[in-house]
Order: sequence, then structure tokens, then C-alpha cells
Amino acid sequence: MVSTYNILIVFTAALGSFTYGFDSAIIGSVFGLPSFFSYFNLTLNEAGSASIIGAANGLFAGGGMIGAAINGWLADRLGRVRAIQIPCMLGVIAAAIMGGSVHVAMFLVGRCLAGIACGMLSIVTPLYQSEVSPARERGRMVGAHGILIVTGYAFAAWTGYGCYFESNPEVQWRLCLSLQAVAPLLLLIATPRIPESPRWLVAQGQRERAFEILNRLHPTTDANIDCATETFTEICAQIAIGSENRQSFLQSLKDSQTLKRFLCAFFVQCIAQSSGILVISNYQVLLWNNLGLYGSLPLLLYSVYTSWAACLNWVASRIVDRIGRVRMMVIGLSGCVLMLSLYTAMVAEYSGSNNKAGNAMGILFLFLHLTFYATFVDVTSYVYCSEIFPTNQRAQGVAASIVGLFMATLIYTEAASTAFAHVGWKYYLVFIIVPAAGVPLIAQLPETKGLSLEGSAALFGVPAGSHSGPEKTQVKLVEDSGSAKHVPDVSRRSQ
Repeated sequence: MVSTYNILIVFTAALGSFTYGFDSAIIGSVFGLPSFFSYFNLTLNEAGSASIIGAANGLFAGGGMIGAAINGWLADRLGRVRAIQIPCMLGVIAAAIMGGSVHVAMFLVGRCLAGIACGMLSIVTPLYQSEVSPARERGRMVGAHGILIVTGYAFAAWTGYGCYFESNPEVQWRLCLSLQAVAPLLLLIATPRIPESPRWLVAQGQRERAFEILNRLHPTTDANIDCATETFTEICAQIAIGSENRQSFLQSLKDSQTLKRFLCAFFVQCIAQSSGILVISNYQVLLWNNLGLYGSLPLLLYSVYTSWAACLNWVASRIVDRIGRVRMMVIGLSGCVLMLSLYTAMVAEYSGSNNKAGNAMGILFLFLHLTFYATFVDVTSYVYCSEIFPTNQRAQGVAASIVGLFMATLIYTEAASTAFAHVGWKYYLVFIIVPAAGVPLIAQLPETKGLSLEGSAALFGVPAGSHSGPEKTQVKLVEDSGSAKHVPDVSRRSQ
């Protein structure tokens, strides 16, 4: 059973997820506001304007890769909470730059800084959530990351729709961009009240503090009386193993099992983005234009689209611990391939025509594509990548997966504006062929449902601490509220 305290800190950390979602999606809303284009003398039909639209998405993704690479190291060096605080401050600064932009270059600089902040948050949020969640509920708890990302998408979409009706054209897009500061500022204010990851604390030798936090996260109940103690025992044993075999990041990649984990995490996020979901999201208004829809209606459809995704992400968080990670990703990617194939056929046949039935079917298939992705892939991919690494490699491992996410995003979104201008609907074939080829590979991944973080890592060749920790390792008495509480030998088998 999950404590209220545990739920509160997981959802507080998920403000970082909301930041990523809002910042990522707000560009789609801004591109739906004619006032933005007129202020910077841009038009959708010119090659120069298309390159700037591509740059806005590409710089965000490129910044995300930089942020991901940086924060994997920072999370290990400074701790998970500090690694949350730094990108929050950067996100507030980026929002101020974009909201106050007087030149397109200033806007692009702010967009790149926002990407760096979001890349950093995309790593540390699921990393932190996985390390403070109980094993049996970890899918649901880390699922908060995916839920709040898409909730951020939805808020960005409704913000754009509301700003469309603002009488002052300049306020329309400036307000959209300035609101990016709200979530990271709230999270920055809240961080002094959330605990450090107990796994990171044990790795730093702060066992007493780690055990106290675990007791708050997993309080003693009749149904789960030894959860904190068992978790602490397992953590200590595996970290002891990791300490005995400590290597640099590059040295660790020489080990075949370690390399396999990193490649799996990288691949999972790459193939998820190869479904075309972010291209569809960021260029959504333009897609509705291709189906003959203009004015405020595309922004309204975009808002409904992202709100539907947020609802489905919540559904995913409720079923991921029942169905299993691998099975869900296989179902989701297969459904995405089918739905996007049908949508592409509708666009190829009816784009620019007055055939209402054909255009309506295109809208339906786009929503069904989202349904498969949000229900089976989005939440699940983050959960899976956060749980297949041992503690001493988890930050770098999650970083590798997020680098894969932003690398795929950079390639696909940077090319999208030019590709749509030159080859039109044929660009969607990439998002049909690539994930279709990836489904058989996803199906071969080990399943981690119901396992502890240490047990999940064991599937990839890492010794499970509770089963294979050094026999001689002992954990000393921990003072808890003035009374001595004994923590058992870390080699003791978990129940």
C-alpha cells in the first residue's frame, strides 16, 4: 500500500514532467497564432519561415540532448533534488527570454535554453520517482511522469486556444511563452520539502538518513510490515556490489550486459518517438490546415486532442503494473502503425478537397493513433527505462534513454517543416516503416513487471542485492525517534 506522503512527493516532482510537456507543446499553440508570425514577419509559405519553424523545434530537441547528457552526471554528483532545482531555475530564465523576445534570434535562444531545462527534468523526474516508489506500485507512481507530461501538453493547447481570442495580438503569443515559468517556479519553491532519494543517500554513505526516509515512504502496516527494512537491505547489498566494481561510464560500456541495458533504454525511447507523436503534436495546427480546417477550430481540436491524451495516460498508469511493460509497448506501437497508415491514406486522398467524410476519417484516425500511443507507449516507456539499471548506473542509464528521445525528436521535428513542404504526406511513411520494424525487437525485451529496482536490473545480468550481496556486510543500528531499530544483515533474502 502506498502512503499519502509517497504520493505527494511523487506528484510534486512531476511538476518537472508538466514543465517538459508544457514547454514542448506550447510551440504548437504559438504556431497556431497568426500574431506570432506577423510580429516576426514570417509566413508559413516561405522557405525561410519554414526553416525558422524547424529551428524552433530542432533547438529545443538539441538543447534537450545537452540537458540529458549533463543531468545524468549532476544527479549522481549533487543528488536527485539538486538536479531538479538547477533546471527549474534555467526554465524560469528561458521563459522570461522567450516571453520578452524582440527578435527571432532571442526567441530561438530562449527555446534552446528551455530545451536544456526540459532535457534535465526529463531525466531526473522519472529517476527520482522510481527510486522513492515501492516495487508493486512503481508503474503507477512513475506513470505520474507521463500523465503530467501530457497534462502539460493539454494546458499548453488550451492556453493557445484561449489566447487566440485576446484582443491584443502581441499579448497572445507573449502570454503563451511567459506561462512556461509557472510550473518550474512552483517546483523550485517546493523542492526543500521533498526528501532526497534514499538510494542516492546510501550510495553516499548516508545510511541513517536513507533509512529514516524509507520509513516515511513505506510506513509499517499489517499488510506490509517490513517494506522499508527489506528495501533498505536490498539497496545496501546491491550498492555494495556496485562499489566493489566501480568503473567510469565509458569503462562500464565495455561490459556486454551493461551495454545491453544502455542500448535497450536508448532504443525504447527512439522507437517511441519514431511513432511520429511529437511531429503530429508540434505541427498539429498545420495538419488540421491540410484537412481544410482554419481559424480557431484547429486550436480547439488540438486542445481536445491533448486533453484526451492526458486521460489515457492516467489509464496507462493504472494498468501498466497488471499487463506488463513489454506487452503494452508492443500493442501500442502496432496500433500506432496501423492508425497512422490509415490517416496517411486519408491525407493522400482527400487533403485540400472538400470531401467532409474523408477529412472526418482523417481526424478519427489521428485520434486513434494518439489513443494507442498514450494508453500503451507513453507512460510505459518512461517506466521501463527507469527500472532496468542498478543504482550506480541509473542516472546515466535514464540519461541515455532521454538522449535517445531528444535525438529522435531533433531528427524528426527539424526535418518536418521542410519535408511537409517538399514531399507532403509521404513524410508520414517514415513513422509507419520505422516503428513497424521496431516492434519485433521490443517484443524480445525482458519483462520487469512486479520486480524491485534491484530485481529488474538482475534481468540484465546485475546481481540482485538481496540474493547475492556480500555475506560479511552488516548494517549498523539506526536511531529512529530516539530508539534503536536494528536493520538486518543485507544478505538476508527478501520475503
